[in-house]
Amino acid sequence: MIQENRISTLLSLILRHKPETIGIVLDNNGWTDVAILIEQFNQHYFYIDKEILEYVVETNSKKRFAFNEDHSKIRASQGHSVHIDVAYPPQKPLPVLYHGTGEKSVDSIMATGLQKRQRCHVHLSADIETAIIVGRRHGKPCIFQIDAEAMYNDMYDFFLSDNGIWLTDIVPVQYLKKYANSHSGRLT
Repeated sequence: MIQENRISTLLSLILRHKPETIGIVLDNNGWTDVAILIEQFNQHYFYIDKEILEYVVETNSKKRFAFNEDHSKIRASQGHSVHIDVAYPPQKPLPVLYHGTGEKSVDSIMATGLQKRQRCHVHLSADIETAIIVGRRHGKPCIFQIDAEAMYNDMYDFFLSDNGIWLTDIVPVQYLKKYANSHSGRLT
C-alpha cells in the first residue's frame, strides 16, 4: 500500500505538473507513452513495470490517471498545472455543483470568484461529500455551491474528466453561494 501511494504521488507530480523531472514529454492532450514513462521512472526513482502501473491506475481511489484504449499511453485525468488540452468535449453539467476549499480562501473567492490560478481548470464536485474532503486538504473546509445550470445557460463551458470531476475555466461570484459551514447544509 505504501509503495502504491508513493508511485501515485510521483505519477501526479510527473503527469500533472513536472514531466521534465524524469525527462518525458506530454503531448497536447497530456498523454505520454507508457513504455517510455516506465523506463524513465525506473531510471529516476525505483523499479515499476506495466503490471504495477496498471495496478496503481486501477486502484487509485481518486482515479487520477487514465490509459488510452490499448493502454499504450497514460495521462492524468485532471489537475494539470502544465498547459495541455485534455480534449474533453463540453457537456451540460448537473444543475448544481460544489467546490471545497479552506476557510482562509473564502474572502478572496467571494471577491473574485473561483479562478483556475496555476491549474488548467477550476475543479468542481458533483456532491458535497467530495467537496468537504477536498476542502479539508486546505484547512478548515468551506463549501461553495455553484449554480452550474445558470452558468451553462450563460454560455460557460463545462467538461467532465475521466474521474468524474467537473472542470470549467472560471466561476464568477454571481454563481456562488457559500455554506455557513461544511456540515450545516445551510447556504449564505
